Amino acid sequence: MDGLDVVGCERCDELCRSRSRIVNGVGPADADLLFVGEAPGANEDEEGEPFVGRSGSILDDALRDAGLARADVRITNCVRCRPPDNRDPTSDELANCRGYLERELSLLDPELVVTLGKVPSEHLLDRSVAVTKEAGDVVDVRLGDRSYRTIVSVHPAATLYDGSQRETFFETIAHAADLAGVSERDGGQSNLGSF
Repeated sequence: MDGLDVVGCERCDELCRSRSRIVNGVGPADADLLFVGEAPGANEDEEGEPFVGRSGSILDDALRDAGLARADVRITNCVRCRPPDNRDPTSDELANCRGYLERELSLLDPELVVTLGKVPSEHLLDRSVAVTKEAGDVVDVRLGDRSYRTIVSVHPAATLYDGSQRETFFETIAHAADLAGVSERDGGQSNLGSF
């Protein structure tokens, strides 16, 4: 689909120097579920695809448990270039990339957006988010002239550092699949009408 990929952006000097490539979102342009992470890490920068390292393996496992494959969903990031030393993107870097994310959301028009971790949750919800406490909560997020149903999730990497987060993460992904109507358990019917 035209307009989804960012090509040749030079808005952030430091990110342009630290990246090997721009890492655009992957997955079908008609996906009902859109996962939004923070920024590419070293593996993503090398391979040119979001969530391909250890965190990506955990996301793949959670998708599989929910009856989905990576090919069924779209995965993107708030920032498309790897920050040096995998640091969090700055507020300026997030702002510089925001238009790209808004355009991607507008073109995709997903049933449900899943924010993976604190940075994308706070960036899209435009407020402080206690991710562990709010995991699984569904909120309306207004971007531009549109509103999107969004579910807050812990980052898959949180399950690596705190095993107690694994159940929360897997339950949130299963809940997202059910809400978006993409789970095998619900026959493909969106369950967002009640929200």
